[in-house]
Amino acid sequence: MSSGTDEADVRPDSIGQWRDYGASELPVPLAAALAAFAEHGYHGTSVREIAARANLSVPGLYHHYPSKQSLLQGLLERTMTDLLHRSELAIAEAGEKPVDQFDAVVESLLRFHMYRREQAFVGSTEIRSLDDTYKQTYVGHRDRQQHMVDEIVFAGVEAGDFGTEYPKDAARAVATMCVGVSTWFNEDGELGADELIARNLQLARALVGYRS
Repeated sequence: MSSGTDEADVRPDSIGQWRDYGASELPVPLAAALAAFAEHGYHGTSVREIAARANLSVPGLYHHYPSKQSLLQGLLERTMTDLLHRSELAIAEAGEKPVDQFDAVVESLLRFHMYRREQAFVGSTEIRSLDDTYKQTYVGHRDRQQHMVDEIVFAGVEAGDFGTEYPKDAARAVATMCVGVSTWFNEDGELGADELIARNLQLARALVGYRS
């Protein structure tokens, strides 16, 4: 299974980095746009509101991003770049066994949608607001992420680790489950992140018919 990052490419100083989530390092204009889009939606947000949240004048905001659309595109490009990079690192670190790669990519997807909830939410809900010039690129990023999961599930079926008769459907269901976490996860909730990940890994394995 090839995800674009080979095991040999994993540097010792990068091991486990895909699990690390500090404060988001978005530029101030994009952080302001994210907060506004998450609260009011793309079409319910004005450039003036984003500028105010960023403590910039409207011309000052336009100096960095020439339009509201460019803010959305810049935000979603950073979101997908981060997600794909973390997934590739997780898979590469997992080794050659499909079941280990599966657990790694599921955990990576879950963690991203827990700790980058607003970015994931805006990415899922505002694809409709993207200009056609960028929408294809964004859909391509999403397809690439899904393809990582697809390849692993098919490899697991071929290796006899997974018993699902519908590997493509199962892979899509797993990815959808992980993405859905962004709509309900609460860091202050009854269950911590690690316990929720452990539970969802069990559910994900059940979806692909894991044979222990």
